[in-house]
Amino acid sequence: MIRFEKVTKRYPGGTIAVDEVTLDAPTGAITVLVGPSGCGKTTSLRMVNRMIEPTSGRILLDDTDTARIPEPALRRGIGYVIQQGGLFPHQSIERNIATVPLLLGWEKKRAYARARELLEVVGLPAEMATRYPGQLSGGQQQRVGVARALAADPPVMLMDEPFSAVDPVVRTQLQDEFLRLQGELGKTIILVTHDIDEAVKLGDLVAVLRVGGRLAQVATPEELLAHPADDFVADFVGRDRGYRALSFVEGEVPVQAEPTVAPGDGADLARSRAVDGWVLVAEDGRPLGWLHTDWLRAEVSADRVALGGTLATQGGPLRAALDAALSSPSGRGVVVDGDGRLLGTVRARDVLAEVERHRTGSTGQAPAQGRPTQAPVQT
Repeated sequence: MIRFEKVTKRYPGGTIAVDEVTLDAPTGAITVLVGPSGCGKTTSLRMVNRMIEPTSGRILLDDTDTARIPEPALRRGIGYVIQQGGLFPHQSIERNIATVPLLLGWEKKRAYARARELLEVVGLPAEMATRYPGQLSGGQQQRVGVARALAADPPVMLMDEPFSAVDPVVRTQLQDEFLRLQGELGKTIILVTHDIDEAVKLGDLVAVLRVGGRLAQVATPEELLAHPADDFVADFVGRDRGYRALSFVEGEVPVQAEPTVAPGDGADLARSRAVDGWVLVAEDGRPLGWLHTDWLRAEVSADRVALGGTLATQGGPLRAALDAALSSPSGRGVVVDGDGRLLGTVRARDVLAEVERHRTGSTGQAPAQGRPTQAPVQT
């Protein structure tokens, strides 16, 4: 556990960056620090590994005051991930990852073997080991940054806006990969972000800081969305928090059978199966997308399929089901099973009826708690 006890950081001239923050970051969980610019998120993070020294108060690492731990030893025992990876540009990828193990006195052969092992863990091919950071994409560099932080298997990781420097699609992929890794490794993590959606997706616990470095609220993501502590938290979380809270409510939505066609089927068959001008194209039981009858030629062509819309998994978050219905060009959300095979479609009104049943308790089931189990994926 990482514990902040009335931690304050005051700079010369009187500026207060962090003001008497008291906070527990539980062992094996992700605690996210979120808030507007100037609220002391990064300062709080950097005080954990003493890159910034607190003015007053204490930070405890498993009941040990970090002020009593020599700085080099403290930092070597904590993984640290920053924006854009923070890689050494003139060192190979495997040398970048092996940095901390080598500092700890590992034999070079062992350190490089660990580096190559971690490339696989973070989803990068082994041949990247001998490349240099400039030869990698931004998303790949972020993966290397995570691998480097994991190299010496530290129990604690600090992450400062780790996914902010990449495009939205890659960012989502990195977040999902990060959650997968955390599910396997169970590190104690403090992560800084300015993005409330990222905080809600990644955090087991979310700490909202206000400008001036004061702690406004600490809560689970679902508690934060349902019960913001005051107007500041409500405004920061956003007025659409009710919709986002559906990420933590799971339910079985009523699906309707949906006629489909396959690539290569004739245009007449596709028109006969179209509803409101749209027909769903599927292959081997897996949905590919929607095709409008105006786009048909002699036969169904996969390259004319509309890729708009998302997929929802039956039994997953109701937010995913509602998003699938609202984003679908046909107005019918595609619902699949856990293996990605088509079950049918659902309309927004039917998802909203399920939401209302959960809200009133008429299903007899309590809303699901915890992080969303299935993010919508593009189709």
